[in-house]
Amino acid sequence: MNSNTFRRAALAAVAAPVALFAAVPAQAAPATPATGGEGRASAVVLRTGLDVSLLNKSVHVPLKVTLNEVQAPASAEKTALTVNLDGVAGGRPVSVLRADVATANATVDKNKAEGYTNLAKARVHVPGLPLLSLIEVEKVTSKALCEVGKEPVAESNVLGHVKVLGKKVTLSAGGPTRVAVPGVGEVSLDLSSTETTSRTAAATALRLKVSVNPLDLNVAEVEGDITLAEATCETPKAPKTPEKPEQPGGSDGGSTDGGSTDGGSTGGDAPDVKPQTGSDAGEAPTTANLAETGGSSTTPYLAGGAALLLAIGAGATVVARRRGSQG
Repeated sequence: MNSNTFRRAALAAVAAPVALFAAVPAQAAPATPATGGEGRASAVVLRTGLDVSLLNKSVHVPLKVTLNEVQAPASAEKTALTVNLDGVAGGRPVSVLRADVATANATVDKNKAEGYTNLAKARVHVPGLPLLSLIEVEKVTSKALCEVGKEPVAESNVLGHVKVLGKKVTLSAGGPTRVAVPGVGEVSLDLSSTETTSRTAAATALRLKVSVNPLDLNVAEVEGDITLAEATCETPKAPKTPEKPEQPGGSDGGSTDGGSTDGGSTGGDAPDVKPQTGSDAGEAPTTANLAETGGSSTTPYLAGGAALLLAIGAGATVVARRRGSQG
């Protein structure tokens, strides 16, 4: 063996373990969270469920109308609502609501659902009372907010003065307020009704129970309910929990049923070996024996390389001695 051949063999022996060390297990990509279900929201400025009886009481005309009723995602704005009722007011349109502001908004995204209603300087009329407002309000608002991870919220506010059948009234949260006008009728009002559950919310600024007998414009009685400024929502479902990445398969570094090459562990009392993934890349090396002795999965390669170098060094010494004796 000449000196050049010896040097090439030694360099190849040293480089072999280094090439093995460069092979690093690839990390698994984390799973992408799934989007949850859609929420819901709605808002309405006014809703009526009235029954109008004509003077002869042989005809009942239903008055079921809504103003600016929207469901997410939507918005609406209108300041007047008129309806036509046969046999009432000589067939002319009946103005049920007039307001300076009458808006309703409903929005939904992956994090929240919200309904909102705003009514300002509003006057509600019923058939038979064209000049006298059933109710007049300065401003009422309702809001229902449902956010993921939070308790739903329902709020209603009645601001400024409220007049019922021409009388200014003070509303109470303790129960309905009743207003009676002789020769006209009676109105019962419920203030700021709110309701929430674990995933829903509903708010109503004013709810009226109406019973009037105006005896005008061929109208005998008007009975039913009127709702002002209502908002509802339902919380979107939270995103699903990300699925754990699949564990990489294949060999765990050369272990077989008959033995082990990972530092002497036989699998008798050692804990289970966990493959390296993206979610647990910071955990300790695989086997208990390696962790206890301070070794690692590269130990077998280092030991093999050292043994090979020793063998080559010994052979070189023998060759050098033979050449010296021949000389």
